Amino acid sequence: MPTIRGLRHRASVPACAIGLLLGTAGVSLAGAAAEPATVPAQQPAALRIGLLLDLSSGSAEVPRDRRRAFELAIGHVNGGGGVLGLPVTAAVADATADPEKAVAAARRLVEVEGVHAIVGPNASASALPVAERVIRPAAIPTVSFSATSPALAGVAENDFLFRTALSDVSQGPVLARVARERGFENIGLVHVDDPWGRGLAAAFEAAWDGPIRVVPVDRGETGFLSALRESASGGAQALLVIAFETAALAMVREAIDNGLYESFLFGDGAKRPSLVRSLGGDRLGGMYGTGPASAPESAASAAWEAAWLAAYGAPPVLAYVKETYDATIALALAAQAAGRLDGAAIRDRLRSVGSSPGTVVNAGPGGVAEALRILAGGGEIDYEGASGSMDWDANGDLRRGHIGIWRFTGDERIEEVRAVAFGN
Repeated sequence: MPTIRGLRHRASVPACAIGLLLGTAGVSLAGAAAEPATVPAQQPAALRIGLLLDLSSGSAEVPRDRRRAFELAIGHVNGGGGVLGLPVTAAVADATADPEKAVAAARRLVEVEGVHAIVGPNASASALPVAERVIRPAAIPTVSFSATSPALAGVAENDFLFRTALSDVSQGPVLARVARERGFENIGLVHVDDPWGRGLAAAFEAAWDGPIRVVPVDRGETGFLSALRESASGGAQALLVIAFETAALAMVREAIDNGLYESFLFGDGAKRPSLVRSLGGDRLGGMYGTGPASAPESAASAAWEAAWLAAYGAPPVLAYVKETYDATIALALAAQAAGRLDGAAIRDRLRSVGSSPGTVVNAGPGGVAEALRILAGGGEIDYEGASGSMDWDANGDLRRGHIGIWRFTGDERIEEVRAVAFGN
């Protein structure tokens, strides 16, 4: 059922070198369907980090750049001498868009691939069951780069789940600010009915002081006309779309084709070039959205961007790429600081490597190598990530960061407008 607030009432390294390094170091693609097996106890020959990422849904460019960021991070750690004198190796598993398959893929990373830590999963709907059913019982430190639901702050996972992306308690108010700045006073909101969609919608609604009609839609739904009509029935001037790529495209197309909306706002899940390319810059040019952002004029971000360009030739466009890199680096540095590879030891050093006191070290190959050297000598570091500070609170959430405001352009690009600071 929709919720309504209107009329004041409510119802309810080069790329080839990195690839060679990873290939020789033992990267594998871990499928989700295989039966679990137990890895015999033995002295680790490497720090093994798993990437749990949806490789099957949406545009291929989405997982491509996140996987590249993961590989770049491992290349930088190994280029700096590895962890505890050992190389870092990787295993990659397809989480798909199905939370149950994500759980199976996570189990395979732990029980078959023998990972010591996990980067991911990308979706909040998967992060919740993975945390409770895999991460906690296996004691595997895990850092998600894009699971932003506020519900994750309260999940029971024995402090093994951290995030390099801000919770959506920070994004919702920025979305509301953008809506007001665009001159809208009455909003229709359609969101996917999962932990991410509900969380971001609630954060927006709490910050919005005008009329609004909020309509949830099932995650697997493909037609949205009824929901769109309901969202527009209170006189909405713009539609806020909180949905992933395929659903967001369908929603906007149906809204335009049926004359329901001409103006749109977007959450981070719709920050995809495919939307403006498919619908045209004449229709979506000048439409705004929000998502993660780096600190303006960040030395760490600049160092990372130079390394990325050297490896891949062009900057990434999509969200949560720097966050993927930072999650990987943080786990490696925590293992170096711990002096051993068991999960609890790595977990217990994550906060210390990302906050003061300590020598400030930046993202990028030089900073990572310096961090490993300082830690190997018994010193302390404060890692400044490509995406921002890695200062985590008691829930594994970032204490501060930035939310970006972006827009689609008439020539069918995504343009970054500005970054809004969150936290101290």
